[in-house]
Amino acid sequence: MKKFILFFILISSFVSASDAYTPPKGSLERASIMNALRVEVKKYHNIDVIFKVQYLRVKDGWAWADTMPMSKDGKNNYEDVIAILHKKKGVWSVAELVCTEVETEGCIDDPEYFQKLNKKFPDIPTEIIPVIASPVY
Repeated sequence: MKKFILFFILISSFVSASDAYTPPKGSLERASIMNALRVEVKKYHNIDVIFKVQYLRVKDGWAWADTMPMSKDGKNNYEDVIAILHKKKGVWSVAELVCTEVETEGCIDDPEYFQKLNKKFPDIPTEIIPVIASPVY
C-alpha cells in the first residue's frame, strides 16, 4: 500500500509539473523572470521599472509575460511590455519582445504572427500563449 501511495504522489507531481502555471507573487521564479525583463527594458529604454503583471504563464522553460511597467515610485506608467522568455541553464532571458504596434506587419495583430512565432521557436508551449492573443497554430 505504501508503494502505491508513493507511486501516486510521484505521478501526480510529474503531471502537475508539466502543466502551464503562473508563478506566485514573491516567488523566486517570478522574480527571476521579471528581473530578466527588467534588464531588457533598461537596455532598450534606459529606465528602471517595476512591473504590474497582467498575464504570466510558464511551462517547460518558456514564459509569456504581459506587463505594465511603471517607475519604481509608481508615478510614471509606460507602454505595456509583452515578452517571450526562455530559461537556459537555469537562467531566464528575453527571447523576444512582442511587437504590439497596431496594423504593423510582423506584429501581434498580423494574421501570420503566430505561425512565424512557431517557426522561430518550435519548442514554445502553446499553453503559455494567451487565448485572446492567438489562434491555435
